[in-house]
Amino acid sequence: MSTTAYDAIVIGSGPNGLAAAITMQQEGLSVLLIEGKDSLGGGLRSAELTLPGFIHDICSAIHPLALGSPFFQTLPLADHGLSYIYPEIAAAHPFDDGTAASLGSSLEETASALGKDEQAYLKLMRPLVNDWPDIAADVLGPLSFPKHPLKLARFGLDALTSASFLARRFNTQAAKGLWAGMAAHSIQPLTNLTTSAIGLVLMSAAHLKGWPIPAGGSKEIANALASYFIALGGRIDTGFYVRSLDQLPSAKAVLFDVTPRQLLQIAGHRFSSIYKWQLEKYRYGMGVFKIDWALDGPIPFTAPEARRAGTVHIGNTFEEIKLSEQQCWEGRHAEQPFVLLAQQSLFDDSRAPEGKHTAWAYCHVPNGSTRDMTEIIEKQVARFAPGFRDQIIGRHTMNTSQMQEHNPNYIGGDINGGVIDIGQLFTRPALRSSPYRTSAKGLYICSSSTPPGGGVHGMCGYHAAKRALNDIFSIKLNGFTS
Repeated sequence: MSTTAYDAIVIGSGPNGLAAAITMQQEGLSVLLIEGKDSLGGGLRSAELTLPGFIHDICSAIHPLALGSPFFQTLPLADHGLSYIYPEIAAAHPFDDGTAASLGSSLEETASALGKDEQAYLKLMRPLVNDWPDIAADVLGPLSFPKHPLKLARFGLDALTSASFLARRFNTQAAKGLWAGMAAHSIQPLTNLTTSAIGLVLMSAAHLKGWPIPAGGSKEIANALASYFIALGGRIDTGFYVRSLDQLPSAKAVLFDVTPRQLLQIAGHRFSSIYKWQLEKYRYGMGVFKIDWALDGPIPFTAPEARRAGTVHIGNTFEEIKLSEQQCWEGRHAEQPFVLLAQQSLFDDSRAPEGKHTAWAYCHVPNGSTRDMTEIIEKQVARFAPGFRDQIIGRHTMNTSQMQEHNPNYIGGDINGGVIDIGQLFTRPALRSSPYRTSAKGLYICSSSTPPGGGVHGMCGYHAAKRALNDIFSIKLNGFTS
């Protein structure tokens, strides 16, 4: 570890850590980024997990918010090797009768395919799609007075409701099922308030930017961000796991891309008693059990839409998904869980040898679960793709403990950095004038445990860096709300 003094140090190289480091470095400061693993990226990593030549995304795979991120849009990532591939269908939702609902780039075509719910879908989504460019920075940031209050209020009226309540707008199985799959990304019961928010954001992202796949794997997003940071003059040290502030070189500001649990372990002795108490009360949510497959051919979904989609939501009806998420929340394992599946190699031939394919999937499980869900997940996929198991030539699984070992931010397998329910939506990780400030001067938290939460968008890191720049260096950034 270097003993050089820095203006700022960022701990953790996930998308938020990289965003924070870039934001600070862009202002001409000297910034050191430290990563505990030997490779960069946090959830943005890819590797040959099954067989040689099969490239799998270890955590995040499809990136609806990467292109919609107000911060990432300002960066020249294409100049640093990043390119995206756009599946014809962003997400498909198959049903037991062989049909499927689908989410595409066209708002009108998506709505038209929903039959009797065409107008209901347009009434819900058209205003949000039109308003999103004006409200994105406010939605993807901390609570503050918005630039477009009426437009944000219109979004909030729907976003703050439960997915179950909003589902009443639809009458068809297709629309309700499609909606359930979107809302289930919130990783909490669909009866919870605010579960509509993530579904609405994901659907609007599809109609505006698509759900892109980074060519070559999710690692390419991290590589491009790191390359740009280094080009600005930043420094990166890998393979150094920080357990104490005493391990760090001198710096005026330290930003932590970690969750409250690690933050307490590293710097808890510097915090006020009330701030420590708030961090100790921070709640983590459901975990995930993940499988990567090497396949002899594409997944033989019965529904043609599912064979053309980058993402497939497996869970059948709204009622079935609602039940599985509720069971998991209550500490039980669903026998027919909601499965989120991605099939990147259909669109990116660099992911597998010629004629072969990869697939990526996970289901939600109770936090800390060590139960092997392989059989249950594969049964769910085969339910909508008869013959799927005949295509499997290799598999790699990760339970919640293994997910946390891969990325310490995934406490108990929670990939969202903590529950994003009404109790932690505006106060993650603690109730403060700025969620990014800790109680110790010069120490900030910039992970997905801060607003706006999980996802590959870098906005948590950007806002934390903006706060630190203003507090410590008297540099006030214009643009996004902080």
